Parts: sequence; C-alpha cells; structure tokens
Amino acid sequence: MSISTAGITLKTKRRWLADAVELISSMRFAISLLCLIAIASVIGTVLKQNEPMTNYVNQFGPFWFDIFGKLGLYGVYSTWWFLLIMAFLVMSTSLCIWRNAPKMHKDMRSWKANVREQSLRNFHHRAEWTAPGAPAALAQDMAARVGHKGYRTRLVEKDQAVLVTAKKGAANKWGYILAHSAIVVICIGGLLDSDLPIRMQQWFGGKMPFSGSGLIADIPARYRLPISNPTFRGNTLIPEGSASATAIIPQQNGVMIQDLPFTIQLKRFVIDYYSTGMPKLFASDVVLRDHKTGAIVTGTIKVNKPMFYDGIALYQSSFEDGGSLLKLAAYPMRGAGKDSYPLSGKVNDSTPLGKGGDYTVEWSGFRLFNIEDVSRAGNANGAGPQDVRSVNKSLNHQLAESLDKHLLGSGAKNADGKNLKNVGPSVQYKLRDKTGQAREYLNYMLPVQMDGASVFLAGMRDTPEDQFRYLRIPADDNGTVDEWMRLRAALADPQLRAEAAHRYAARAMRDTRNGGQSLATLREQLEQSARKGLDLFAGNGKEAGYLAISRFLENIPAAEQERAADIFIKILNGSLWDLWQAAREKDGLQALAPSDQHARFVQIAGNALSDAGFYGAPVYLQLRDFQEIKASVLQLTRSPGKKVVYFGCLLLVLGVFSMLYIRERRVWIWIRPDGAGNSHALMAMSSQRKTLDFEKEFETLKAKLMQSA
Repeated sequence: MSISTAGITLKTKRRWLADAVELISSMRFAISLLCLIAIASVIGTVLKQNEPMTNYVNQFGPFWFDIFGKLGLYGVYSTWWFLLIMAFLVMSTSLCIWRNAPKMHKDMRSWKANVREQSLRNFHHRAEWTAPGAPAALAQDMAARVGHKGYRTRLVEKDQAVLVTAKKGAANKWGYILAHSAIVVICIGGLLDSDLPIRMQQWFGGKMPFSGSGLIADIPARYRLPISNPTFRGNTLIPEGSASATAIIPQQNGVMIQDLPFTIQLKRFVIDYYSTGMPKLFASDVVLRDHKTGAIVTGTIKVNKPMFYDGIALYQSSFEDGGSLLKLAAYPMRGAGKDSYPLSGKVNDSTPLGKGGDYTVEWSGFRLFNIEDVSRAGNANGAGPQDVRSVNKSLNHQLAESLDKHLLGSGAKNADGKNLKNVGPSVQYKLRDKTGQAREYLNYMLPVQMDGASVFLAGMRDTPEDQFRYLRIPADDNGTVDEWMRLRAALADPQLRAEAAHRYAARAMRDTRNGGQSLATLREQLEQSARKGLDLFAGNGKEAGYLAISRFLENIPAAEQERAADIFIKILNGSLWDLWQAAREKDGLQALAPSDQHARFVQIAGNALSDAGFYGAPVYLQLRDFQEIKASVLQLTRSPGKKVVYFGCLLLVLGVFSMLYIRERRVWIWIRPDGAGNSHALMAMSSQRKTLDFEKEFETLKAKLMQSA
C-alpha cells in the first residue's frame, strides 16, 4: 500500500513538474513577461531614474513618494523584481529552445519518406500524369529535374513503386532557433551590464551604499567596489588641474565608490560658445596613469567621442563649477548702515556672513555667461507673473503699477518678443540662519538694461522648485549700487526723513499763496504729509513700502481714494528726491541737479525700496571679482555585456532573416507502373506559408516534370 501511494505521489510530482515546465516554456508566459518588461521600461523612461530622493519627495509628495519607493520605481532597472522578470524570461526562452530545438533539428534532417500514395492525394497542390519508361528510370529523371530547381533529393524504394522525396529551405527552422537564442543572449548581456553584479556583492560580499559625508579617500572598504568589479556605470567630477581615481555610482539610499585601475588628471577643460553665448562644444584634455604598469596615456574626450582604456569607456557627460574663487561686497539691507565690507567665497564651500549677522553663506554656483531674453523684461504685462501681495486695484494707477512690479518671477525672460543677450556673470548661494532655515539667492554682477533703465538683478526664492523672483536695484551715474544703498540707509534714519520732509515742503511751497492761508501753515501741513509718507514707506513695524501706503489709503472714503493716492505718490516721490540729496550732503557730496535721468532713478529706486522688505536677506552680496575654475563631469562605464548584446543582435537579425526570407518547401513524387508498360506519377508539394510565389513555383515545377509525359 505504501509503495503504491509513493508511486502515485511520484507521478503527481512529475506531472506537476511537467506542467510547470510546459507553462514556463509556453509562448503565453514569454509574452506576459515581455509585456511586464515593456511596462517597466515605459516607467523607467518617463520617470527619471536614480535622482536624489529629495527631488522625488518634492515632485510627488510624501505619500506617493513612499509608495513609489517601495515599488522601486526610482531605479526600475536595478530592482529585484525587474531582474527576476529578466531571469524568468531567460529561463522561459531557454526551456523553449531546449524542448523544441531537437524536434526542429530532427525535422530539418528528416526526408519524410514514410508517406503513402493515398496521403499524397489529399494534398491541395498535387498533379498526376503518365510517362513512358520504367519507374526506376523515371524516378532518376524526376530527381534530376527537381534537383535543377535547387532541391535536395532522395529516392526511396517502395512496394512496386519508387518515391522521390525532395526538400528545400529546411534552414528556415534555424530562424526560430536563432531568434529565441538571441533573446537569451541579449537578456544575459543586459543582466551582465545591470546592477546585478553590484547587488550580488551587496548580498554576498558585505558591500553597502555610503550615505554619509567626508573625503572619498577616507571612506571604508565596505562602501567601495574593487577594481575587478565586472561592470559599473559611474560619474566623476574633476576640476582643472586635479585628478581622480574613483567613480561615484548612485544608489537609491546612497552611493558606491568604484575604484579605478588608473588615475585621471584633467589638464584643461575647453568650452566653445555660439555667438549667442550658448555652449557649442566642451571637451576634456586628460592624462591617464595606469596604477599597475605606470603607463601614461593622453587624450581628449569630447561629446560623442569617448576615450577607451583597459576595458573602460570615458564619456564627456557635462561640466560643473570646480570651486571658482569669488570676491564680493556685502551691503547691509537693514538699518541705517550703508557701508559695504568685503567677503570671499569658494563655490561648493561655505562662509560665515560676518558683520551681516548669524548666517552662513553656502556658495552653490557661479556662471560666467547668462543668456537671457531682455526684450520686454520688467514689464508686468509682458511676463505675466502674479504679485505675491494682495493690493487694492482701485487706487491710483501709478501706485498699482509699482505694486505689480514687486519681485517679478523672471529676471529677464518674457514669453513674446525674444531678445537674447548675455547679461554677464552671476553667483548663486544660500543664506542659512542658525535654525537651519535657508533661502536661495541669485545675483548678477553687471547691470542689465530693462525698460530703458540700468538695473542690478538680485534674485530670491524660498524653495528649489520655485522660480527666482528679482529685486531690481537701479544703477547710479557711476554704474554702481552705492546711491541706492545710500537712499535705503537714509530712509531708515528718522532724522534724515524729517529733514527731507522739511526740505520738500520748503521747496514745494516757495513763493506760493493759497486762499489767504499763510505760507507757513501750508508748508507745515505739507511737511507733515511728507513726513507721514516717508514714515509709512520706511515701515511701521510689519508693513513697509507701497503696501503700507495702500493700507493707509484704505481708511480714506472710496470716492476720495484715487485722488488721495495720486497726491500721496507725488509727495512721496518728491520727498525721496530730497531724502537722497540730504543723504548726499551728510556724506559730504554735492547735491545733484534735477534731470529726467535722476527722476527715473528715484522712481525705480522707490520700487526697489518697497520690494526690499520682501527680499528677506540681511545683506545684498554683489560680485566684484572672480577666478573661474571649471570642472569636467565624466561618465565611466565598464560593460562586458555590450559585446554579448551585439552578438545577440546579430543572432536576432539572422533569425528574423531566416524566418522571413527562407521558405521551407517539400516535394514528393510517387512513381509506380500502370500495367500498360508505362509509369504513373503522382506529385505533391507543400510549404509552411502559402503565397503567390509558392503557387507560381508549383505550376512551374509541375510543368517541368510533366514535360517527360
């Protein structure tokens, strides 16, 4: 009884195994795997792979970021499930070849000589005729005629008959074998060039991604991949004059350090520009020193022109700042101080702000060229960005226009009427306070012409996803920000505001009479209005600039607001002019003569003073001098699977060509005596694909064979 039960169990296991092999090697299973790979490839194409995790958090939010992360969508091609699908596809196709290739090979070698006369009569393409002569002689003649058409023939003796069997295009079945083998080879090549070797080292070799900080040379061995690592794809950033012997391989939760068998030294990085200032070409002149042999190899790496050494390809990926040295002037943006102090920095480094407060400057970038559209920059109707404040649009048009210009979303770009121009160098940095909060700033070194005026652009944004909004500081007669800084400091000084209000009232009411009122009374009232306007504009605690004036005017009856706003703005502009002159006299400078240019300066300066409260920085950093240091970003790859994939592609081409252009055809001719001294011939022909060419070939062959009748 136990033996019988064991036999049944063994048969059940064998049946289960056979069913499993049947399923895995079936076409429906392979097609399902290919569909899954196609879906994963679409995801990997649409969603940028191996980006910093913070980018995905900002893009999808915490909820979807966590779900997509668990599915491994940020590195689809290196996830365990994608590699498992690839492995199953290799297994499925291999089993299909293992099961069907012997049958196909046997069928290619078979002559199918076990047919009978009656079975040949069932063929759709057949013919019968009678010919003089014995069956053996006729069979030899038929074989020769068929052989002239490129068929291989064989004669088989039957009962009182001779069978001529012929075949052509049997190599067609090699197409199926080669095509399926190509899929296996290509998948193996893809697995060789995937993250599978690195994952194997992480699973079984104790390697792990590094998520800390520090010098690369000090990173422990468990985070480093050996020189013998069979495959990798990493990047290295090398400043001019520096060298690197490692590559960085990004991982989802850190990086892996790949040691290289040579040291790369960047002698020179070359950038060629178009006339517009856009990069046209960039290339790296490098020197490679082999660690094992000490050999020195020089070369130039260009885009689409890589350098190869010791099985590793070096591609020109991009370029970055390599630590440019910056010299800046720090102007106070708060209080009554106006004097600047020098500040130095280095890109990718940080510097204490010093006199500006308990801040740290994190230098994130320097650009020598900035191509901007300055055709209609600064026009509130051009770029169409929204004002970050809520304002009363029923006020005077001049006030509303000034409010609309607050920190527009683009420094110099507009949607229509493009006028591209290089606006010169810029520096980008973050100001981080002692609590860790930071804002990002982008300041241009040179003034830019906007709306007929020369202004310095000082950009600000709260998060990396936001666009920069720009404070526009007017350039003075000497092309500097000194006069605007002088006016800003004067606005913060109550004594200078009072002096400016007094001067404005005296200037406006000079030699004036009005309805019998004394000049002194009118002058005092005007002085009070001017003082009130300057105090509001300077700030009353929470609000300043035009926003504070707008709030004040809301207390006036609606019917009188427009007229009151018009008068208030005129008084404010006049008071700002006198404030500027008073500040110059305090500093021992001569008063400026009124002119359209100076009036325009005061107008733009007022807008900038109003916007300065939203700039959010204790200082304005103006770039004064720099020493640019460029860095080249190289991609280094070792891909042994590349040649395997190329071989697989060759097999695929041969297989597809064989399946499409080689047609298997078989011919049988049954020859027997007819009893009257002649021979009766029955010819049948078959092919896997019935085409017009096959029909023509059948008719041609039939006519050629029946010529002996």
